[in-house]
Amino acid sequence: MRVENTFLGAEQVGERTEQRLWEQGVTRWEAFDRGCRGIGSTRAECIERYIDRGQQALTAGDVRFFGERFPARERWRLYESFREETCFFDIETTGLSPESSVVTTVTLHRNGETRTLVRGDDLTDEQLVAAFEPADLLVTFNGARFDVPFLESHFDIDLDRPHIDLLSTCRRAGLSGGQDDVEDRLGIERALPDVDGREAVRLWHDHERGVDGALERLIAYNREDTENMVPILEQTVERLDRQLLPDRN
Repeated sequence: MRVENTFLGAEQVGERTEQRLWEQGVTRWEAFDRGCRGIGSTRAECIERYIDRGQQALTAGDVRFFGERFPARERWRLYESFREETCFFDIETTGLSPESSVVTTVTLHRNGETRTLVRGDDLTDEQLVAAFEPADLLVTFNGARFDVPFLESHFDIDLDRPHIDLLSTCRRAGLSGGQDDVEDRLGIERALPDVDGREAVRLWHDHERGVDGALERLIAYNREDTENMVPILEQTVERLDRQLLPDRN
């Protein structure tokens, strides 16, 4: 689904109204007209105004326009239209509390390229800001609760921009559980199936003690977490397309 398929960003349009439009074959902006059943004149004006502004925003690459109008669980609709502006990212820490733990690695994946920043090396305010600067759309797994607030509490960085959190997106598609659970259900395999969050903490402490290979294994795990979000999102978007859009069934 692309943003041109959705009417949810218009005032006075909820999921039921949008579904009613789709069922009438109005699955793209250009198919809308005031003759659609169940759409009064005031609501039609809201939709037409949204389409006009949306076309301008799409031309300008203004992801925020749509991000501000879609509820969190529906922001997956942004991905197909803004792939090049999308940054998948994941962090590793020494614990769950920002007050008592530190960030050890941050991995970002954008346009097929992956980069990992490491504490004590290149994980700095300046490097983080520069790494996130080109990204207008963020993708994480449970990052709204964990990764984003953790980074903002430890570094001088503002990550206030449109964000697809795969935790809520996957639940929207009937895929519950953590990232490993979702990967299992989607058939996404791992090169490091025996490494988890607890092991990642131990690997960092091993690295601090000088254990050979510990940092490399931690980075590989962090990168796998991040890169696996791509097929998770793409498969989940395809599932939701089939569920929602009549012409995709």
